[in-house]
Amino acid sequence: MAYSSSTRDFVALSDLHPNLARPNVIGVVIGKTDVRGFPDRKNIGSERYTFGFTIRDSPTYFINVSSWGREEYIRSLSESFRVGDCVTIENPLVQSKEGEKEEKFNPITPSCYKLLISENHSVVKTSSCYEMDTKLLSLLHLPVKDPQDYYSLGDITANGQSLDGRILNVLAAVMSVGEPKYFITTDKRKGQRCEVKLYDETEMSFPIICWDNESIQLAQSWIPRETVIFASDVRVNFDKFRNCMTATVISKTIITTNPETAEANVLFSFIRENAQSGAFHDKMEEQSKEPINLETIVDVYTVKQLKEKALQSDGKTEPVFGIIYGYISMLDIDDNVSKVIRNRCSVCRFVINETSNMCTFCGDISSDSNSTFASFDILVDLTDHTGTLYSCYLSDCIAEETLGCTVHEFLTLTEDKRTALKWQLLLERSKIYFKVTLSPNWRSGLKANILSCKLANPIEASQSLLGKKLHHVAW
Repeated sequence: MAYSSSTRDFVALSDLHPNLARPNVIGVVIGKTDVRGFPDRKNIGSERYTFGFTIRDSPTYFINVSSWGREEYIRSLSESFRVGDCVTIENPLVQSKEGEKEEKFNPITPSCYKLLISENHSVVKTSSCYEMDTKLLSLLHLPVKDPQDYYSLGDITANGQSLDGRILNVLAAVMSVGEPKYFITTDKRKGQRCEVKLYDETEMSFPIICWDNESIQLAQSWIPRETVIFASDVRVNFDKFRNCMTATVISKTIITTNPETAEANVLFSFIRENAQSGAFHDKMEEQSKEPINLETIVDVYTVKQLKEKALQSDGKTEPVFGIIYGYISMLDIDDNVSKVIRNRCSVCRFVINETSNMCTFCGDISSDSNSTFASFDILVDLTDHTGTLYSCYLSDCIAEETLGCTVHEFLTLTEDKRTALKWQLLLERSKIYFKVTLSPNWRSGLKANILSCKLANPIEASQSLLGKKLHHVAW
């Protein structure tokens, strides 16, 4: 079988063999390694350079390609394309693979052969004008391994050190992508590192580390909480310093971004549901075991200043902590109790899905009192003389302190008494401690969590309006 274009014929990767004369192939790049230099044994004191990549032309067939040569040629060739590009290769050398030795450091392929590219005899070009491109690009979303052959992050964490050093596959969503960090190695070579946090239905934060420029560039294209990856052949290790399991992208690894598989679709549904409900953000906060010391929060903002501060953070996810002297302008606690009280899992404190009665992170639970507990889950608006911050999150014990009653006590109140409680708090000048983070899925683009809300000292509140004796806002 051969693919034809108006200018040349391409041999299918499955039809390659060493006896072909000057074959031409086309494929989409699904994996690529960095350029490396090695001492040249034939020319003492000089180095030879190499890099490898993997191309695919069908759902079932892909092959490894490597190139050796002068530094200028190898670097120029490597920089001419990235993972996800379609390339044509003219006159590569078709060689038999060296079995286990070949697959120890390279992706495992179904082909019996590998391709070698030489500066003098081969030509590699990026391809964007052939009919095959659309079909080739669709291959980027097909994992190279069985889509059911993977470990959940919870399985890796649960098995712990028994999996230390294993090579396995992972299907997970991207929670965050760290900034690349650059350094110089002890032998004066440039290095880089990027840490990505993954999550799935079983684990909220699992690190995968990229050490090569190619995987780091790929990771920078991922959208947190919207991207799913299938990473084949990553190495997992127990990190003694952090006392947790981690994954590492290695030269064998091939990462499929947003795979089109049934298993990935289930994960897509999970992250969409959590993004819409804000549950993922809430879970991360609930899992934080270090309570926030309010005494360390000293910066005072108006609502207008807070919005400007948070929205000018250039997309960074670091939260803004501070104080607002304002008042609660919306507190809907007397209409429908089900809107302000939710059941949480007694094990992980995550909000229970009311329809399925399921804790997403701990599995099915019963409705008995030992498995769940009732907790406040209230959205309020905060207002001062400069504007309003909508849909601020007031929850759990902080809500109990603000309302002055427990959930159980609140449930015994009549509607009239709940209304009276609401008006005790509405439009009263308060000292409000908050934490705000960027959240595109939230109504205002900002997710605000109230850390404390108590009636302000009248003198202190008036001074805030006059701008006197306040801590300067740290800009």
